[in-house]
Amino acid sequence: MFKLVYDETNVPDKAPNYDNIDKETVEPVKRIAVLTSGGDAPGMNAAIRSIVRTGINSGFEVFGITRGYHGLWKGEISQITTRDVSEKLQRGGTFLMTARSKTMMELEGQIKAARMLEVYGIDALVVIGGDGSYKGARALARLGVPVIGIPGTIDNDIASTEYTIGYDTSMNTAMEAIDKLRDTASSHERCSVIEVMGRHAGYIALNVAIATGAECLLIPEVPYDFDRDVIRTILDGRNKGKRHYIVIVAEGAGNATEIAEKIEAATGIEARPTILGHLQRGGSPTLRDRTMATLMSAHAIDCIKEKRFNRLVVLQNGKITDVDIEEGLAMKKTISQEEIDKFNLLS
Repeated sequence: MFKLVYDETNVPDKAPNYDNIDKETVEPVKRIAVLTSGGDAPGMNAAIRSIVRTGINSGFEVFGITRGYHGLWKGEISQITTRDVSEKLQRGGTFLMTARSKTMMELEGQIKAARMLEVYGIDALVVIGGDGSYKGARALARLGVPVIGIPGTIDNDIASTEYTIGYDTSMNTAMEAIDKLRDTASSHERCSVIEVMGRHAGYIALNVAIATGAECLLIPEVPYDFDRDVIRTILDGRNKGKRHYIVIVAEGAGNATEIAEKIEAATGIEARPTILGHLQRGGSPTLRDRTMATLMSAHAIDCIKEKRFNRLVVLQNGKITDVDIEEGLAMKKTISQEEIDKFNLLS
């Protein structure tokens, strides 16, 4: 059983690095728990299923925590069997449910959560979620809880990994919706302004824009001049004989309704906004998301078996591996200018 840090005035500023700890001194793991946190992502159920099946087959008792960190500090914890995860692989969302917890943002709440794991005799915690979920895991690790993070977020904005669970499904959902909007836009002289998810990251917007042949792309990573990059692009297209236009905007780069109004006022072209919103979070996960979720979660169990805690499971250079949680959260990630230049050549 792990040893908790109870001195609220002396919490370490870094999580223990188990690479520097003699594994013989680390107690064997008997019970593990898994939670999903933050926004749900297609493939989370596949990840939970893999944790449960590989965990039990490795000799662990596995517990599920309902409603993420919010459920953790409240003690919503129960044992899960392989039967409980039957028929979950193909389902979107997360059957463990998820929630955002203000309580976990404060040290007092983090200590409550850590103590609840102690109450249930949990030896290691697996967290499936995005950057905010990872910060919660790091806070628990600094208090002495052994943790493993698995990247589950549709935005693909976790710096330490090339891929996050849910990303492929959300892009395919957005692409299919935009293809249908293009069909109706082509029947009129109309501009469709489609807002996709991505408050701080434009990965979904960029790839969907490339896949759907969009004329304009607005993302938070790249400043834009509205007249030059939107109005002029649409007008140049019209003057070349084009009769329909697609503008893709990440939610962090603008509001689709306001952008559509500005386009119509400036060009006289009918502009219709569409906000895809949480539609992108739903649906059965794609093959890639099911496979990545399953293999990443199996790797998480390998980390636990080898007593390599406080790790983030990642995809790097096409290979599933893991990095130290402090190192992973210190990394930065952004869209390169080369990727933007390629889109501009195509548009």
